[in-house]
Order: sequence, then C-alpha cells, then structure tokens
Amino acid sequence: MTAPAVEAVDVSRTYRLDGFSVPALRGVSLTVAAGDHVALVGPSGSGKSTLMHLLGGLDRPTSGRLAIGGRDVGSLSAAELAALRNETIGFVFQAFHLLPRTSAVDNVALPLVYRGVGARQRRERAAAMLGRVGLGHRLGHRPNQLSGGEQQRVAIARALVNDPAVLLADEPTGNLDSVTGEAVLKLLERLNAESGVALVLVTHDDEVATRAGRRIAMRDGVIVADSVVDGSHDLPVSGPGGLPDTLVPAPSTEPRSASGSGPGRMSGGTGGATRATGRRGHGAERP
Repeated sequence: MTAPAVEAVDVSRTYRLDGFSVPALRGVSLTVAAGDHVALVGPSGSGKSTLMHLLGGLDRPTSGRLAIGGRDVGSLSAAELAALRNETIGFVFQAFHLLPRTSAVDNVALPLVYRGVGARQRRERAAAMLGRVGLGHRLGHRPNQLSGGEQQRVAIARALVNDPAVLLADEPTGNLDSVTGEAVLKLLERLNAESGVALVLVTHDDEVATRAGRRIAMRDGVIVADSVVDGSHDLPVSGPGGLPDTLVPAPSTEPRSASGSGPGRMSGGTGGATRATGRRGHGAERP
C-alpha cells in the first residue's frame, strides 16, 4: 500500500513567547493522499499557516506524529529533513521569493542545485517545466521583466521542477487581479489532475475553497470540519500543448511595474483549481 503524501496524527505545536506558552495547534489529525486537492480555510490565528509549515517540513510538531512520504519527521536530522523537503514538497507563496537578478530558467533550476543535478540537465529540466506552464518564450527574462502572473508561473514551475508529491500554496491568489488569478488557478488544477501531485491551498477566498475536492476548516488551532466539497468543475479548455487557453505562450498584455507586478500589486498568488471530473475528495464531515 502506498503511504499517504502527508499524515499528521494528534499533532500539536506550542511556541514560547516572553516566557509564556502559546498553543498554535492543539491535536490536529489529517491525511493528504496522492492527488488530493485540499483547501485549508479559517480566520487569522486559526493555525492554518502553522499547519502548512508543518506539512511542508519547515517546522516540527511539539507533540504527535507527522510523516511526509511515509517518513516520520521526528526521526530525521535537520539535514535529512531538508533533503526530504527538497525531494517531496513544492512551495508557492503569495510573494514569489524569486531571485531578482536571476533569469526565469535559473530561478526554476535552483532546487535542482541542492540535489546535485548537473548544470546542463538543470537548465533542460527547468526549461521544460517553464514550457509546461506556458513560459517557454521567457526563459532568459528576469523577474522585473515579467508580469505578476508570469512571475507566479515561474514560482509554480520552480515548485514542481523536482516532481514533488505535494504542492503547498499559501494565499496564492491574494495579490493577483481576478483574471490573472483565474488563469493561474486553472493551471494549478490542471497540474493536479494530470500529474497527480497533491495540492493543498491555504486561502481566505470561499470561491477558491469551493473549487477544491476537499475543504478543511480550522479555528483556534483545531480542525472543526473536514468535508468533501459537493460538485466539481470542468477542466479548462486546452490550447496548444495542453495548457489552458489563457496560459498559451504569447506576449503578455498584463501591465508591469518596476517590481514586475501590476500597478500597486505585489507579485504573488495562484489559487484553487478546476477539478478533474471523477476525482474523489477525502475525509468526512466532523462535528
């Protein structure tokens, strides 16, 4: 039997601040299987970002068991956990964290450096991944030469270049306009459907959450509901190469600022995705 992509059993996380114990998570249990599409929702301070950091191996639980790809993180050294994270998890953030003076292809290739992949193979794999997200014509462009939506697609390509089992996206549509955000959502969901990577999105947007196959609601450091979302969305109509029409490589018409984003907008965001029909969500409604 294949191990879950990520599994948490009665996980807690407590921080020490000025001599006081502050519980961020209080006994959380969940399983994310391969190919899942999960929306993690809740008000600020509910613990969802803390949970995402744990699921991505960026932190360790104070108590409970957390396994990534079947490996208990509590038994791993810092170096072993970093290697597991590099091989298993892809991250997409609201702000891209792209290297500003580095080309798109070299930004995408960066995770491969830490895996010891040779320079030529790194660039070939990075270029192929950029082509997959519709940016094969932007390989040599730096972030400030790209629109916000293009920068987000570079970040997605970088997250996926190591062929991870899980893609974690934190408020991915928060800083994109609705049209660009919709295009990136469709891309994420197509990647989820076609490659089987588990997609976990932290979002405040109910419309994004309802596009997922499963919705996990948090409050005060606990999961208050874990439910299958009723209904599904059709996959976007594909253009050349299987990409959504809105992401077919073409000169961008999105306005750019000095930072590469649209006017007054940080470069960030992806979001929910269209579901493949027939894919089942996981989990049952909790009281």
